[in-house]
Amino acid sequence: MMNFNLSSPSDLLIQIAEQAKEKRLSFNLTQRSLSERSGVSLGVLKKFERTGKISVESLLQLALVLDSLAEFSALFKLKPLESYSTLDQLLKQKPRKRGRR
Repeated sequence: MMNFNLSSPSDLLIQIAEQAKEKRLSFNLTQRSLSERSGVSLGVLKKFERTGKISVESLLQLALVLDSLAEFSALFKLKPLESYSTLDQLLKQKPRKRGRR
């Protein structure tokens, strides 16, 4: 089981890269074959597995081939309604149209 006590975003990058590599190997894919199937260059894939650094677009292309694309749909989702303790809190929540400074 993976340890989810991460101390920084760079730790998370490394963990994601390790999990992607494990999944690639579980599908019995070489780096070259994953590169060809995903359209991500072999150099980018190698760097990703080594450092965790990759563009979001390339990461999503790899996720598609590794059958993990659906997990990204939950990223940045708003809290469910049950997380508000009162109706007043819920009614006070207005959808933001822009941020503050």
